[in-house]
Amino acid sequence: MPASTQLSYRTLKGIGIMDAAPVYAPLSGFERPEGNLRCCAYSPCGRYYAWASPERVTIIDAAAGNTVSTIPAENVFELGFSPLGTYVITWQRPTKDANGDTTKNLKVWRAVETGDEHTVVGSYVQKSQTGWNLQYTPDEKLCARVVTNEVQFYQSDNLSTVWNKLRVEGVADFALSPGQTHSIAVFVPERKGQPAQVKVFVVPQFNAPVSQKSFFKGDKVQLKWNASGTTLIVLAQTEVDRTGKSYYGETTLYLLSASGAFDSRIDLDKEGPIHDVSWNPNSKEFGVVYGYMPAKTTIFNMRGVPKHNFPLSPRNTILFSPHGRFVLVAGFGNLAGQMDIYDLDKNYHKIATVEASNSSVCAWSPDGQYILTATTSPRLRVDNGLRLWHVSGSLMYHEDMTELYDVTWRPQDAAQIPLGDPFTKLPVAHPSAAAHLATRKAPVKPAGAYRPPGARGQLTPLAFKREDQGGAAFVRDGVPGASMNGFGKPRRREVPGAEPVDEYLPPGAAPGGGVPLPPGADNEKLSKSAAKNKKKREAAKKAREDGNPDNQPPPNAPTGPSPNRNRGKNNGSPVNGNGPAKQAAPAPAPAAPPAPVAAPIDSSAQDKKVRGLLKKIRAIDELKMRLAGGEKLEDTQMKKIQTEDSVRKELDAVGYSG
Repeated sequence: MPASTQLSYRTLKGIGIMDAAPVYAPLSGFERPEGNLRCCAYSPCGRYYAWASPERVTIIDAAAGNTVSTIPAENVFELGFSPLGTYVITWQRPTKDANGDTTKNLKVWRAVETGDEHTVVGSYVQKSQTGWNLQYTPDEKLCARVVTNEVQFYQSDNLSTVWNKLRVEGVADFALSPGQTHSIAVFVPERKGQPAQVKVFVVPQFNAPVSQKSFFKGDKVQLKWNASGTTLIVLAQTEVDRTGKSYYGETTLYLLSASGAFDSRIDLDKEGPIHDVSWNPNSKEFGVVYGYMPAKTTIFNMRGVPKHNFPLSPRNTILFSPHGRFVLVAGFGNLAGQMDIYDLDKNYHKIATVEASNSSVCAWSPDGQYILTATTSPRLRVDNGLRLWHVSGSLMYHEDMTELYDVTWRPQDAAQIPLGDPFTKLPVAHPSAAAHLATRKAPVKPAGAYRPPGARGQLTPLAFKREDQGGAAFVRDGVPGASMNGFGKPRRREVPGAEPVDEYLPPGAAPGGGVPLPPGADNEKLSKSAAKNKKKREAAKKAREDGNPDNQPPPNAPTGPSPNRNRGKNNGSPVNGNGPAKQAAPAPAPAAPPAPVAAPIDSSAQDKKVRGLLKKIRAIDELKMRLAGGEKLEDTQMKKIQTEDSVRKELDAVGYSG
């Protein structure tokens, strides 16, 4: 009989272990520890559970809850188990001894000792907390760790002597494969113009790799073996995107066979980053979420050939159930937290969509029937807690917690837990689920982006719709000469029914960014300020032609500052604003004082009135369209429609013919 499904959690107050469905109760026989507990972990086999306090590491029997061992390791910040639970590995912060030498802070202990004293099986200097743990083969015969330019192998029962070495210049990361054949993949990052490399060796045949791949744009990688250890996915990423398309670097995906039968790059048909990649436990297919939002999710076979595409949606996570029957496609982090559940055995039928907002943890239960989601600290310090969902989409359990740090399922072998049909008899939800659902507000239709009054009641243009809503595909490429990330694009002012006009133009430039208009160009093509300046230039030119080169007022004209004084050389006046006025050539004395120059007729007031009347006509036309569409208008809007005749008469009176 398989063990009951169990999960553990660590909060600010301590550690708890509970049996999940159908009892939803704390583990009997387990006394909850309290205090400053920094880390905790299950053994991969599910047999043991351990946590670290400032003074020691405590190990319990996960099924019964009783303590089986205590390790005198102080100030442990990371701990883990070997695959079969034989060894416990602890990591402490690096310190120095009295001689100034770095102490050995990575230690390996036996999980259960026959005597009272625990002895250290092996110890090493491990400065980095990233990738701190040893990697074991599934049978625990060998373990390995990376050092400078090599990967060192040890026999698990003799960690004092190096059993074998894999020498690779510049190796930065490695991954041992699961399965019957022991393979190792090593990664060498790009440096000094040389491409990055991933090489696969069979242990202990280290003379030549059985498979390898060289590529640029690889500062770091994720090495993901399938469950059988026959195929490797390499997710390569750069620290900086040199094209400027992303803040998070460029990502590429490669596929390598452990036997050397093939290696290839996975071609993705949507531009953008790779958000997530995950193997199906059956080792025959994998899923990738990629592309700018809304992202695309595709299932590939083990040779990298696409099998199925899910609908475009804002998603960034893909998780297969332990038995490989269901797949979860979700959007967490800065996305809304929606989870789509699909049944792979029924032609990718969509079972349900679950709203799990603010989730920072998501995991399938070992029996493949439940999904755990949780909001944890320090990512979010409010609304911390865990929720359990049935694969049908129903909420089964909810519990709020104060500063939840970790939550995880107890590992169990899926082969020992037959899935059956989870839909024949749906389980009964815990009362906490109904209480939580009762406190949730009814879903409110999103208000959407702000739309000005003149654009309300109309359909959203396709240019403003997401790709999964019928809009055009989003492409980062801008206009020629603009940078790929959107900066440097010319800003344009667009008016419905009018030609697009550049918003920022250099002085004297024509609309559209072309050459300046000739002096005789039509004023209708000029902006208001350009037309006004043109009138001033023409008035100054006429004044010079009439014998008033300095544009001085006539003797009988009222004194006052001239509007063209100190305007500089661009307004046609010889007065330079940067220095004294230049002496103009003396003009012949006129026989009689010149007559006052008549000011040009200013039609700006009339044009302004015409524009105002046309604006009223457009508003009336829009209200008439809304009324014809069945919309109910207010009384003031109906009265505005009735003024159409009077407005058109005013247009005729000012001589406008449209």
